[in-house]
Amino acid sequence: MKKYTILMVLVFLLFSPTISHGQDWYFKPSANHKPATTEPEYAALLNKYDGIFIGETHKKVIYLTFDNGYEAGYTGKILDVLKQKHVPAAFFITGHYIMDQPKLVKRMYKEGHIVGNHSWSHPDLSKINDEKAKIELEKLKMAYTELTGDTMMNYVRPPRGTFSERALKLDKEEGYTTVFWSAAYKDWVRDDQKGADYAYDHIMKRMHPGAILLLHTVSKDNAEALGRVIDSLKKQGYQFKSLDDLMAQKTLPKYFR
Repeated sequence: MKKYTILMVLVFLLFSPTISHGQDWYFKPSANHKPATTEPEYAALLNKYDGIFIGETHKKVIYLTFDNGYEAGYTGKILDVLKQKHVPAAFFITGHYIMDQPKLVKRMYKEGHIVGNHSWSHPDLSKINDEKAKIELEKLKMAYTELTGDTMMNYVRPPRGTFSERALKLDKEEGYTTVFWSAAYKDWVRDDQKGADYAYDHIMKRMHPGAILLLHTVSKDNAEALGRVIDSLKKQGYQFKSLDDLMAQKTLPKYFR
């Protein structure tokens, strides 16, 4: 009996999808606009801690998300396009952003967008202890609530896309849904912008049913291409919905069939 118990423990340790050290999130694009995938152990951990990287893959729905580490002058234009096209989005902000651009953060909130937690100082949350990680999240949330009066900050995007099982567990314990992505391209280098057509082509190439699209607001190309991207996807039968819609589907699936 003792030998059997030891054997079962060893099997569990060998095949349990634990990731104790920091990992870089990535997705695996599929051909012909089929849904993207990721590593099985990554997907298992997200399932374990209620994180997300993709929506329902049988529905032509897009979830538009932006990372806002700092402002480069394009977020206002992006908000203008979203308002004109009646499209919701989620903006993941840092401490620097909320201190530097309070008017834009207020506008995000007032225009019905989700404002998510991207930490206060953008550290690798998988490499700092739980106490420091909690401070990073709480400091940002408190500043947001003080600015807008909104006490609901339900989503977190790990800075740099790095994560560990411990970090995912902490996010859930702190009341957050961890949000990764299933569609993105290299758009964050301000000195390497290639034009709106380049952005449009790379975004459209990655689109698939249920996509959580990551874009960065520091990209001039994104700001200039966004309206055309939205119009083209709508013509293809896609709808744009918020992360709240996605979580409602996961929580109450029978009401969204």
